[in-house]
Amino acid sequence: MLTKLMTIPQLAKLLGVSRNAVYKRVKNGNIRAERVGRNYLIRRQDAAHLVPHQLTSADKRRIDAAVGVVVDQYGKALEWLGRE
Repeated sequence: MLTKLMTIPQLAKLLGVSRNAVYKRVKNGNIRAERVGRNYLIRRQDAAHLVPHQLTSADKRRIDAAVGVVVDQYGKALEWLGRE
């Protein structure tokens, strides 16, 4: 059974960001957390909106189309920047 609570390091690992980034978001009030002793605990339901979801095939097609437009419009500039 999955626990309903997670720590800041656990959430940071799940999001692929640093612990400091999560601490800042907690202190700013962007992530709800309860302080328990020296630790913060975050309810999974409070962090659910932060976790990336699986892309649908429609999402992937839309992303591919957008990337194609960018490459068409800025291909030379991207190529030039890639050489630096």
